[in-house]
Amino acid sequence: MKIIHFILISSLLIACRKENKLEKMSNFKVTSIEEKIANLKDSKNKEIIVVSHRGDWRNAPENSLQAIQNCIDMGVDMVEIDVRETRDGHLVLMHDDTIGRTTTGKGLVKNWTLDSLKTVKLLDALTVPTEHRIPTLKEALELSKDKILVNLDKSYKIFDKCYEVIKETGTQDQVVIKGVKRLAEVENEFGEYMGKVHFMPVIVLPNPNTKEIVEEYLDSKRPPVAFEFILKGEGVKEIISEFKSIRESGSGIWVNSLWAHFNDSHDDEKAVLDTTIYQWYIDNDIDMIQTDRPKLLLDYLRNKGVHN
Repeated sequence: MKIIHFILISSLLIACRKENKLEKMSNFKVTSIEEKIANLKDSKNKEIIVVSHRGDWRNAPENSLQAIQNCIDMGVDMVEIDVRETRDGHLVLMHDDTIGRTTTGKGLVKNWTLDSLKTVKLLDALTVPTEHRIPTLKEALELSKDKILVNLDKSYKIFDKCYEVIKETGTQDQVVIKGVKRLAEVENEFGEYMGKVHFMPVIVLPNPNTKEIVEEYLDSKRPPVAFEFILKGEGVKEIISEFKSIRESGSGIWVNSLWAHFNDSHDDEKAVLDTTIYQWYIDNDIDMIQTDRPKLLLDYLRNKGVHN
């Protein structure tokens, strides 16, 4: 019995040391999935949600399980992943409709079976083959369950099949789907899922109907959890001036920091040289940022007290 007690105590001490070491290394408070969901639904607080584009693709192959795990480990709130359908009806993570850019294979995703796709290797950001394989949507959601929010891109047209996987994995409240659609179209095509998962309309500027589209959604029975705005061309300053009132009406504001044409030239690559670029998002009432530089953005927001 003494030996057993000694082993148990030693194990607990090792676990505590690992946890303390992780806290010192990460220097952030781990938030539960319940806190992440509550933050997603609360557009009026000061917490900015960080969304990692295709996972942590600079340190793992894009849309890989490792890219998702990296995001979980660093405290990212949401991971954006892309969904495609195979020839035999399985859903896998892949941004392009072909696999040549990101794997050792070639051809259209829809011409491959799942078993065949599992034989090719994912490439890293330098196009070097890795030991990582193409994950299924089910594998990605099982990994994400109770840990991180998930935005499913490229999924609108196949969302009926996506929803079956979402329901099977019990991740309904963690998933956000988006589409460049007016309210009437969404209710017609997507209506049975409204209220089952979170929906976010995407508005690409310049668009003369921007204000009308926003009002339609805000006046509906279920205002969206957020609006994604692509900020380029005419009308940028005008819509930015409305961000505060949109958030007060109950919907968050999502803007991409990926490339300059998404964000009125306040992008990640400029932030690499000068992180104060990210202050523009804080100053303009943007509470959801999709980034290709999750660690850089998290560090800046934590330093400003707008992220755990």
